[in-house]
Amino acid sequence: MKDFLLLLKRFVPPYKNYLWLSIVMNILSALLNLVTFAIIKPILEVLFKTSDTVYRYIPYDFSSFSATLHSAEALKNNFFWYISEILGRYDAVGALVILALYLVGATVLRTAAMYLAFYFMIPVRTGVVRDIRNSINSKILSLPLAFFSEERKGDILARISGDVNEIESSVMSSLDMLFKNPIMIVIYLLGMIVISWQLTLFVLLVLPLAGYVMGQIGKKLKKSSYAGQQQWGFLMSLVEETLGGLRIIKAFNAEEKISKRFQSSNETFRSITTGVFRRQQLAHPMSELLGTITIAIVLVYGGSLILGNNSTITGSSFIVYLTVFYLLINPAKDLAKSVYSIQKGLASMERVDKILKAESNIKDPENPQPVSLNNKIEYQNVWFKYNEQWIIKNVNLTVEKGKTVALVGQSGSGKSTLADLLPRFYDIEQGSITIDGTNIRNVSVKDLRRLMGIVNQEAILFNDTFFNNIAFGVENVTLRQVEEAAGIANAHEFIIASEEGYNSNIGDRGCKLSGGQRQRISIARAILKNPPLLILDEATSALDTESEKLVQDALDNLMKNRTTLVIAHRLSTIHNADLICVMNEGEIVERGTHSELIAKNGYYSRLCEMQSF
Repeated sequence: MKDFLLLLKRFVPPYKNYLWLSIVMNILSALLNLVTFAIIKPILEVLFKTSDTVYRYIPYDFSSFSATLHSAEALKNNFFWYISEILGRYDAVGALVILALYLVGATVLRTAAMYLAFYFMIPVRTGVVRDIRNSINSKILSLPLAFFSEERKGDILARISGDVNEIESSVMSSLDMLFKNPIMIVIYLLGMIVISWQLTLFVLLVLPLAGYVMGQIGKKLKKSSYAGQQQWGFLMSLVEETLGGLRIIKAFNAEEKISKRFQSSNETFRSITTGVFRRQQLAHPMSELLGTITIAIVLVYGGSLILGNNSTITGSSFIVYLTVFYLLINPAKDLAKSVYSIQKGLASMERVDKILKAESNIKDPENPQPVSLNNKIEYQNVWFKYNEQWIIKNVNLTVEKGKTVALVGQSGSGKSTLADLLPRFYDIEQGSITIDGTNIRNVSVKDLRRLMGIVNQEAILFNDTFFNNIAFGVENVTLRQVEEAAGIANAHEFIIASEEGYNSNIGDRGCKLSGGQRQRISIARAILKNPPLLILDEATSALDTESEKLVQDALDNLMKNRTTLVIAHRLSTIHNADLICVMNEGEIVERGTHSELIAKNGYYSRLCEMQSF
């Protein structure tokens, strides 16, 4: 329960007013329920003459502690006195009618209080789940790219969907039971103590044993549930991979292989969840059995008290006691089921917390410095490693304002990583990166990235309109500005040719567009942002010749009078770069202009020959 209380402490405080209102209504409902059944004793004693006890009204006195305790006993006595007055005033039938009306009235009040308890709990349930989803989404946006390099995308989706749904259905749906049932149990126990404290003491010795048995099963359920949610995340990852690689799967006739892989994982998930559900369903029959055993034990012990020579409880009081105890059994069963359900939900919360409690190493400084690109960017003795392997090794590089610097090299040589260090997608291990002498670690991440426009090899677009994709990340944009950016990017013509022009939806990841069109939309987005620094990551490598020409023209328009860092795959696109740096195994092994590097007849020359071949 410690984990559950920590969960409440984290997410419930904004809704504490609703929670208190629900608790008050639950207390009222339990008291009304107790009062309703308390009428059994005077009915038995007065109506059926099972006792000669005569009740007289006792005045209340709250002047001292002992007097207050006496007044509590007076409350019980005066209740019975009031009922006996009613029964004595009417004949048997009339008295029963009065009592029936009393029961109906008390039940109306009790059910109204019960409904209001649920009514006030619903905003807590829905609000907490909403806040958890918002927290996950915000955390995903704030975490560095390195975190997601080690996580499966499908597993992330499973946590924000399946795990959060499990928290809602298991933990949040149990909130009302958890705040209602303990209240009912406490109030019913107090009623039992008033009737017979000896019998209640005996009950309290028996109940913890039943609670211990239920708790042990609940612990095993949490472990199994965690394993089940892990397997569910793996299943979602397989589905995500299948959807992303469907073209290749079909091209290589690998449908059967992928199907068997999924079926095997799905069978594992079924085996785990079968065990989880069997344990979960054990809660009700187990609590039923333990409850019946407890009642049987109480029945024997209570009967012995009545039949003994020094009886401390009357027959009518024992019947009332058993009735109240039976009332206590049901909330105890529900509480046991709630504990089971919560253990299942807490396993999901552990998985969600792997995201929520993940630490980001990309942090803003306490006193961020202003930054602007007026002179140059410098990489000074930069080292970077990933999983203990050095990717960038002692790199020194200067990018002058207004110049175009190209990074070339074989795949895996560190070109894209070197560029990713500039907007702090990753943080360096050693050395420094400065803009006009200001270390980028001393600048807020937003201010730093505001200087940059990025065009990737794969155009990253959203399932939205042309307008919103081009205007993405820029505030207060007019249609005219978007059209001008699209025109410079050679995208205006095909946009206006679409059915709704700039309001046309481009589909999931721009699936309604060709590769060249997607890339030109991406370039138009960078043009509209109008950043002083441009990072082009192999922006034309995946295009056909005709599309490449249109995109290259758009890039040339974008690069005019702008500081540009180009990661190039096709060397023909960077002949005119001011500086070309050749990378090999994380180091810059050559640098110079195209003609200078060709003259050296080294790495760059061999790359050109390989591409020509």
